[in-house]
Amino acid sequence: MKYKLLPVTLLAVLLAGSCSKSDDTPSTKPDVSVNVPPGGVTTANMKLVRVSATVKNESASTSFLWKLGNDTIATTKELVYAFPKEGDYTLTFVAKNSVGEQSVNVPVKVTAGKYVNGVARVFDYFPAPGQFVHDLPKWEAGDDQAKMTAKAEESLKNGTMIHLGGFGGYVVMGFDHTIVNVPDSFSFTVLGNAFANWSEAGIIEVAYDANGNGLPDDPWYEIAGSEYKSPKTIHNYSITYFKPDENKTKTPNKDYAYLTDTTYIRWKDNQGKSGYLSRNQFHAQPYYPQWKGDSITFTGTRLTDEGVKDQSGKGSFYVSMAFPFGYADNWANSNPDARIKISWAVDKNGNTVRLPGVDFIRVYTGVRAEGGWLGEISTEVTGVTDLNL
Repeated sequence: MKYKLLPVTLLAVLLAGSCSKSDDTPSTKPDVSVNVPPGGVTTANMKLVRVSATVKNESASTSFLWKLGNDTIATTKELVYAFPKEGDYTLTFVAKNSVGEQSVNVPVKVTAGKYVNGVARVFDYFPAPGQFVHDLPKWEAGDDQAKMTAKAEESLKNGTMIHLGGFGGYVVMGFDHTIVNVPDSFSFTVLGNAFANWSEAGIIEVAYDANGNGLPDDPWYEIAGSEYKSPKTIHNYSITYFKPDENKTKTPNKDYAYLTDTTYIRWKDNQGKSGYLSRNQFHAQPYYPQWKGDSITFTGTRLTDEGVKDQSGKGSFYVSMAFPFGYADNWANSNPDARIKISWAVDKNGNTVRLPGVDFIRVYTGVRAEGGWLGEISTEVTGVTDLNL
């Protein structure tokens, strides 16, 4: 019999592979602990609570599970959760590998909080050009971004309408509590001024305070409404508006006298198209936000404008038909189809995400279209209603 000596380098590779495989194979079950204050965890309902577990003997194949009763509420070591109602609860954390599993119970006392069912704060307000810019809310010479954001906040706290302008114009809102993601339930309604045959649909994005700093600097998730997967929807649509000379020579429409300048605000998009936002006789103030620079750009999901039509054929009766569900200022506030489920949220790749709730909502105008004497399609917002309260 002949024996062959393996090269040193090959032997080292084989030994390394053998060690790596054994390192990934657990020899004991996980050892689990949760640092719980005496008496258990205490929190208010509709507030995010964070509970972290420590796992020893963890390997790449170790799985994690947080349960509340028979419901799985997380599959991570750290739990971020909001209880919808007061009461005494028991959370269970489970860590499992091929050898076995270990669990630990965490008692939680949830007290009743008192909250406002509406917008508590506006973090940002940035309208695109539109016929009610400078009126809703009112702009005065010298008002800057901070001042206009504060005015938008005051309006929404009082249930007064704000105007987002044409495609892309947005508002970022916050609340004094977390809008809880209750399974199989509608979560909230963004209030607008839609009515029969007139929708000005706004895209809704949501976020929860993942880093706990109280600011909307966490990942945003889009509410995937009825048109999210439509081939007519343009994702990552981008449009730039250019600040006009308010003293320019106007280009009135010869057929429709109410359009006093059809070359008022120039725009171009990333689809190779360009055009103008028209001015009408009903609004004489500047439509371009005067506290902004010479051009402004917005990017987001653009919905089809096929539902915006002149039904009269004479410029006297325009309609903008509502989409089935999932948008702001799309159906009348009292219509059940105006309600939103947090479970409709998706990440930037279109994957469904499971959020504990919502601390921040961003709404932006989702259509680029003109509605004759009614002006551009522009989302309006008057508030937010938490359907859990």
